[in-house]
Amino acid sequence: MNFNQIQLLSVLQASDFNLSKAAEKMHVVQSAVSRQLQLFENEMGGQLFERHGKKLVALTPLGKKILDEVNFINQAKSNIQMLATDFLENRNCSLRIATTHAQAKYLLPVPVQKFRAKFPHIKIYLMQSSPEKLIEMLYTQQADMAVCTEKLDEDHRLMVTPCYAWHHLAIMPKNHPQSAAMTLEWLSGQPILTYSHGYTGRSKIEAAFAAKDLPLNVILAAADSDVIKTYVRLGMGIGIIAETSYDPVKDSDLLAVSLAGLIPGAVTKIACLQQHYLPAYCQYFIKELLAEANLKKLNQSTA
Repeated sequence: MNFNQIQLLSVLQASDFNLSKAAEKMHVVQSAVSRQLQLFENEMGGQLFERHGKKLVALTPLGKKILDEVNFINQAKSNIQMLATDFLENRNCSLRIATTHAQAKYLLPVPVQKFRAKFPHIKIYLMQSSPEKLIEMLYTQQADMAVCTEKLDEDHRLMVTPCYAWHHLAIMPKNHPQSAAMTLEWLSGQPILTYSHGYTGRSKIEAAFAAKDLPLNVILAAADSDVIKTYVRLGMGIGIIAETSYDPVKDSDLLAVSLAGLIPGAVTKIACLQQHYLPAYCQYFIKELLAEANLKKLNQSTA
């Protein structure tokens, strides 16, 4: 067994089990990848990949177990590199944040600006995707941290820090003949525009209506709060968005009603791999992110 054979498992998984793509990433010919895989499987005493003809389609149970150990090895290698970089004044490194659109637009700008002022030589990458993809980015070492609301608590291998507690708002044009008292029963009779499944507390919204056995008539779903607001302005229905996405000045044409007490509150979180070494500059960014969250909370309580 050698390091290239160990590395091959994670490269094949990241390449959707495509041998030619894996060979390209490892800068070798495809026959060399096939040969290394055959040698590795012979040494392990069993197949690591399920096959359809000559095509690899999935990891076998043995392959999955070995890949778990490979991930630990890869993480240790990454930690060693980052530890050395941390002691060498963080030159030629980057801050990689996996997040959703809502967090990138409404929570991260000030912390990113402060980080840039303190570490002007460090490149910043904001990678926006669904919560499931954000977690995958952590495990494939594409990101140093993930910032979002959904899914993070479900993975025991992550170190999760609560960042910001918030509620949803119902939004509508100011001339909308809304109910005098906002209730889930009234909302249940309205066309609803809200987040796609897996984004920004959608699970909380669904759970609130299900708890009262009420239908939820979602006619438009999007990952982006601004998209929801655009279609609310067109009179298509009632929007349900995160309160952090509503700007009293820019959105002054919309009436916003808090749904606190009707829909359970949500918490935006910061997650890192438990075994991931966090350089000082990453720790600084998390500190600024938490400070910005506390400031938003304070401003909200005094509004």
